[in-house]
Amino acid sequence: MANVFRKAIWRGLLLLGLAIITRPVGAQELDEERKATKRVSPVYPQVAKLAKLSGTVKMVVVVTAEGAVKSVRTLGGNPVLVPAAEVAVKQWKFEVAKRETSSLVAISFGGAQ
Repeated sequence: MANVFRKAIWRGLLLLGLAIITRPVGAQELDEERKATKRVSPVYPQVAKLAKLSGTVKMVVVVTAEGAVKSVRTLGGNPVLVPAAEVAVKQWKFEVAKRETSSLVAISFGGAQ
């Protein structure tokens, strides 16, 4: 009886793991690159300057059909640099399209700024 129960648990965990690996709940497909018509450069944070931090912040940006940024979801980057990158990207404008799209955006911060 215990052996059957163990097998059922493992089978369930395996199926759950495969479902998560193949398509996470709420995952978004990234669309073809949509050209930005207005880019706002991020303000390099003073704390980052003093600490000589550099790096790249990667985000998924959802853009309305009209070209305005609807939402930004950060995928990775230094936590000190993330807020500045998000504030800048939220001000960007993109080409008009037939539908809402999502794109991967990377903002780089250099240590010599």
